[in-house]
Amino acid sequence: MPNRKISIINGPNLNLLGTREPNIYGNQNFEKQLTVFTKEFPELEIDYFQSNVEGELINSLHEAAREKEGVILNAGAYTHTSIALGDAIKAIDIPVIEVHISNIFSREDYRHVSYIAPHCRGSIIGFGMDSYRLALKYFAELKK
Repeated sequence: MPNRKISIINGPNLNLLGTREPNIYGNQNFEKQLTVFTKEFPELEIDYFQSNVEGELINSLHEAAREKEGVILNAGAYTHTSIALGDAIKAIDIPVIEVHISNIFSREDYRHVSYIAPHCRGSIIGFGMDSYRLALKYFAELKK
């Protein structure tokens, strides 16, 4: 059976993982963590995209819908502001899992609203890099 193709898409400022607010986001950069995930989930073909630009994230979601079987999306701050990202998720026909490294509900009030969550298969928040791992586990165990 061929590997299930999954995209991990990270939004603004997540290119700074490992150096940005390590008390909230940890001290591991995402590329190193991606290497761990690739070894841990050999049944998945995982690709990775990060952008600080909202339109590029939307384009990446559209592309994933044509080529992948699922998306793990950490939209960063766009989670709380982007109706356009929510619309992009709603428009595609593959499951999207919303992830966040920190617990958005234990942070500032404006972070308690997600414009993408209503259109996602589910949300995993507050488990650090394990938020991604839990989403990958979902896709690894998803029946075809």
